[in-house]
Amino acid sequence: MPVKKADTAKANKVDNTRKYTRYIKPMLATLVDEPFDGPDWLFEIKWDGYRAVAEWQDKKLKLYSRNGLSFMQKYPLVVSAIMQLKHNCILDGEIVVTDEKGRSRFQLLQEYDQHPELPIRYYIFDLLSLNGEDIRHLPLINRKELLQNLLSKYKGDILQYSDHVEAKGKQFFKHAVKLDMEGIIAKKADSEYEAGTRTRNWLKIKNHNSEEAIIAGYTSPRGSRKYFGALILGNYKRNKLQYIGHTGTGFTFSTLKEMYNQMQQLKQAESPFEEKIKVNAPVTWLRPKLVCEVKFTEKTREGILRHPVFLGLRSDKSAKEVIKNNDK
Repeated sequence: MPVKKADTAKANKVDNTRKYTRYIKPMLATLVDEPFDGPDWLFEIKWDGYRAVAEWQDKKLKLYSRNGLSFMQKYPLVVSAIMQLKHNCILDGEIVVTDEKGRSRFQLLQEYDQHPELPIRYYIFDLLSLNGEDIRHLPLINRKELLQNLLSKYKGDILQYSDHVEAKGKQFFKHAVKLDMEGIIAKKADSEYEAGTRTRNWLKIKNHNSEEAIIAGYTSPRGSRKYFGALILGNYKRNKLQYIGHTGTGFTFSTLKEMYNQMQQLKQAESPFEEKIKVNAPVTWLRPKLVCEVKFTEKTREGILRHPVFLGLRSDKSAKEVIKNNDK
């Protein structure tokens, strides 16, 4: 169901906060290597977008990222859709943009500002509160039943219930690979919701190699390339920034320009790395503040990413969260 312009305008006026001081930190999953079966487990698709919590209470809405950044202005169609729900609730899910086959694609989400006609969805996989009652103590399977019933009364296509299969994780992962999805999430059916905790009651198994990286500098462009050549990437290990590679692919002309403009505010004379970094072009060093997502083929023993490709900026993550062996 299309959202009326008046609804979108109303949603835009609801809340101009850029970052909330009081917000719910979502429950996080632990990365594991292999899919598995288990009678006590539920298996969901791992969506490739921005984690988002929605607090809809007494006709007032807050929609924000995992670190409290407001999405109210950025995704007005999602805001308007949530405001159609008839019950007070707190939702946890992922804001995504889907391709022609219905697959979530982070790169498409990065293009949404310039192409608002792209199909945006809020895939909701958990319910933390209903009608003012905190239900985080309930087993996951019961919370999902309540969530499915709540969303069944919504008639649009922006809010989507994130369904699951029971027990058969290996088969479900094969299905996700066949569809070229990012991966799957395994969740204990009886697990409570542990806000702000990375737990082994929720596990993630990836199909694609991707992770966040800190942008520590950029090289000068060559030939017909504009703005910059490659981004110098790093992550933190024992509170020290370490080099993990560089990427010069995955950019459009518009993202090159946008990235360049943002990086100008962070220039500094000295390298943020303690060790000397070998590069094949002049480098402009940056304060390590910006976080991006990259995909890659594999890692070397030293932790260097092979063939990394830029997917987009992660405005929902801080640089201090990008720690070696502590996956998102």
